[in-house]
Amino acid sequence: MENGTFEVYFNLTMFVNIGPYRYLAFVFCFLLYAFIVSANLVIILTISQERSLHEPMYIFVSCLSINSLYGSAGLFPRLLQDLLSDTHLISRPACFTQVYIIYSYASYECTILSIMAYDRYIAVCHPLHYNSTISCKTISKLALLAWLCPAFSLATIVLLSVRLPLCGNEIKKVFCAPWFVVRLSCIDTTLNNVVGMLVTVSTIFLPLFYVLYTYLQIYLVCSKSSSEFKGKVLQKCLPHIVTYVIYCITAFSDIALSRFNPNELNPIVATILSLEFVVIPPILNPLVYGLKLPEIRRHIFRMLSWSKSII
Repeated sequence: MENGTFEVYFNLTMFVNIGPYRYLAFVFCFLLYAFIVSANLVIILTISQERSLHEPMYIFVSCLSINSLYGSAGLFPRLLQDLLSDTHLISRPACFTQVYIIYSYASYECTILSIMAYDRYIAVCHPLHYNSTISCKTISKLALLAWLCPAFSLATIVLLSVRLPLCGNEIKKVFCAPWFVVRLSCIDTTLNNVVGMLVTVSTIFLPLFYVLYTYLQIYLVCSKSSSEFKGKVLQKCLPHIVTYVIYCITAFSDIALSRFNPNELNPIVATILSLEFVVIPPILNPLVYGLKLPEIRRHIFRMLSWSKSII
């Protein structure tokens, strides 16, 4: 413990030296970021401006888009800077800020998707009680809960990590991650590991089990209903199912990656796997909801055609 220090800078060592191709990688990542920002802004503006879309399901879709902008802002500006730089040092405050933003984004995504599953469950299994159960007051409380719980959990993880004296400064990743910082500690990290496990279970696994339970109930109701009813339910639930499956796959990729020694993996593969949960959902969410939900799709096309007529 005497040899431990509070490092001023961390060194992100997972960046691969790709020579002049880094400019191509920069352009590719910049275009991805531009698409994420523009596509999610279109969803947010469409839902906020169209009064007919001021319903629980669409409000939660706009929450997903807001969260996508939040999470990608924690990754891309720094990533674009590092792609053009020969050194990849990040200050201690900037590192822990990035940890908080990226992993609170991941937790928000999971809680919002869980609330959307509850909304679909009430709509399909208890339609007569939907308006009384999913009221404006309930939506506000659920949205606030979806943001506050992850915010408190990630703040706890960051505070526990900040206190650790470290015996190194190399993070084998292209962005800061809490468990990679904890690995550098010179002291016992049992408390960090226990809290990290509790947060992972409460923000990922419990919501996952709840979503599986709600869709089991929805399936049981649909199995006893007409084909027309099944078609309507599928149309409403399919975007959420696709979104949740994609999120789970990308989140579990990052969790699994943390259990491996990065030196044993191909650096390009490790980089792609670690970036998936921050990049793929913000790209696919607006596409899935914008193209699959006819109400949003119709209003987007109308807004785009109106913009062209003005130009």
